[in-house]
Amino acid sequence: MERKRVAVIIGAGPAGLTAAYELLKKSSDIKPIVLECENFVGGISRTAEYKGNRMDVGGHRFFSKDERVNALWAELLPTQGAPALDDKLLGREKPLVAGNPDPEQTDEVMLVRDRVSRIIYKRKFFDYPITLSAKTLWNMGFFQTLKSGFGYLGAKLKKREENNLENFYVNRFGKPLYATFFEDYTEKLWGVHPRDISAEWGAQRVKGLSIGKTIKNALTKPFRKKGGAVETSLIEQFLYPKKGPGQLYQKMADEIVRMGGEIRFGETVDTIALDKGRVRAVSTRLQNGERREYPAELFFSSMPIKDLFEAIGRENTPESVFNTAVKLPYRDFMTVGLLVDKLKVKNKTKKKTLGNIVPDCWIYVQERSVTLGRIQIFNNWSPYMVDEPEKKVWLGLEYFCNEGDKMWTSDDKTFIQNAISELVKIGVIESENAVLDATLLRVKKAYPAYFGSYENFGEVKAFLNDIENLWCIGRNGQHRYNNMDHSMATAMLACEMALRGEADKESVWSVNTEKSYHEEK
Repeated sequence: MERKRVAVIIGAGPAGLTAAYELLKKSSDIKPIVLECENFVGGISRTAEYKGNRMDVGGHRFFSKDERVNALWAELLPTQGAPALDDKLLGREKPLVAGNPDPEQTDEVMLVRDRVSRIIYKRKFFDYPITLSAKTLWNMGFFQTLKSGFGYLGAKLKKREENNLENFYVNRFGKPLYATFFEDYTEKLWGVHPRDISAEWGAQRVKGLSIGKTIKNALTKPFRKKGGAVETSLIEQFLYPKKGPGQLYQKMADEIVRMGGEIRFGETVDTIALDKGRVRAVSTRLQNGERREYPAELFFSSMPIKDLFEAIGRENTPESVFNTAVKLPYRDFMTVGLLVDKLKVKNKTKKKTLGNIVPDCWIYVQERSVTLGRIQIFNNWSPYMVDEPEKKVWLGLEYFCNEGDKMWTSDDKTFIQNAISELVKIGVIESENAVLDATLLRVKKAYPAYFGSYENFGEVKAFLNDIENLWCIGRNGQHRYNNMDHSMATAMLACEMALRGEADKESVWSVNTEKSYHEEK
């Protein structure tokens, strides 16, 4: 039997699993071995379970402009062919695919969900991203609206140099709107003021959104033909696995093993051996203290670049490159899963929901008086995420922190109690008595950050590109705040190029540099 070439893939998140899956589909002579330090797949796109209730860690809409990614999702989990539980009970219509699975009969299915995200500010709801609806103007009040209008006009007349994120936002929204809806939330998310963050983050995540486009959409909406093309409107629906994003990655992992690949859990890559501009092997530390070595021909890394360089070693790296890489900043993440009997905040929209709860998937918390950053309502992601979706509401309260700081090291019980108190304070629940159960989840290196040593990231990328058989993929693998589909696309492209023997890796780094907002049609 002909010996297969080995490809070692570090990390079993969206990028790592996609790399293994693509290699198996595109080549019969390669065996991928995926090394994962945790005991689960999906990375931060996993689904965590607590007493029959499922948590989407970070929230993941399945929407992509990349047809390769859309095809892969459909290959693993087809779109629903019959109504989901809540749509059936509420009489809501969704686009169905004839002959496809019924979510009431099978789990392996994607649901079509409505995209609703809003900002809560001074206990009032504002559309996210900001729209010029009558509701927005009413909530802001006459003087704030006037101030915001003049601020926007001033920003158009005198552009700021876009050398930081604050100036990027002000140029698009004006100073008053920036101060109201972006400044505090951004500082909560990153732990530093927007003026100290690279504008590159805005160019990647906010992209084409601006008040100018908002005004254009508001003025042209009444004259659009139904079903006609909309240049800049946001998507109104997205796909979502019946039991959360982790379901798709578990399905992919099962397929990888079925096709002959391996996924090894509980193995942390801590040594990477270089030889003449190539990776010769990686070594892992197992949870029981044992060690293993994996020589291979191809290597794909989705591990944090900070950890990657520590594994390569200072002695094998130019000093300035090593110092930049190991000092790259990250933002960590904590989620309080909260089961409540009802919400205090009322559904004043025209959208029908189970229990008539607010229809949001996400609520961005712009209240200055709390440290809470974002609220997920899992009932609205999928009714199958919640044990009793008609009777109870399952929330995710999201906090942004740094590993080892006061928030991260808080006692679980104390932290949960503080989170409940904040939810009462901003009027989402009536009192602590509404809470039926709670749990806490910590996630390391959830968000690669664009400040600090990141300004010298170019030399890190250049060093990595010179390692002939190493391909960096995914969010942490590229230290790039990619969406899930972008992470998968980096893996697809890297696999194609590696199999063709191409050496120019710049196009892999360039995934998600298009200058239009990700969730525009």
